[in-house]
Amino acid sequence: MQNPWKKLSSQTIYKNEWIRLREDKVITPTGTEGIYGVVETKPAIGIVPLTDDLQTYLVGQYRYTLDVYSWEIPEGGGLDGEDILAGAQRELLEETGLTAKKWTDLGIMYTSNSITNEIGYLYLAEELSQGEAQPDHTEDLQVRKLPFMEAWEMVLNAEIKDSLAVIGLMRVYNYLKQNKKI
Repeated sequence: MQNPWKKLSSQTIYKNEWIRLREDKVITPTGTEGIYGVVETKPAIGIVPLTDDLQTYLVGQYRYTLDVYSWEIPEGGGLDGEDILAGAQRELLEETGLTAKKWTDLGIMYTSNSITNEIGYLYLAEELSQGEAQPDHTEDLQVRKLPFMEAWEMVLNAEIKDSLAVIGLMRVYNYLKQNKKI
């Protein structure tokens, strides 16, 4: 479809290492003049690690923005110029100490497309080896290994609320059903 919006001008309002806030003057699809705020980010990357016996790993951490403790899949942001798969491999190692020999692309998702251009990339990581985690200086993480179906139940019971985690676990659940592993 053709874009019904017309951008008249664009101005950066704020930026830091992780985000940029842009304000655009626009003509809306109904023809009125207005403004649109856009949060620009680096790519979001989420990984569902899965062992041969269908165990997975969740990462628990305090999320400052919402003032809550959150259980999630290993995830983080891509670095400037970094290949997305390389970013997934880096994030998995940083947060859990795991490396994987087999990677399956689970597709993309839009995390909140009404206010941000952030795209989430999801992967299934298999044939795992354990090493030592290397969390960022801003992360205080707890790693939990559990049966995949227990993590899936946490999604169904709304114990896991993070969008990358919910969609990543949903896509792995479908992958496992299609391949008759559950």
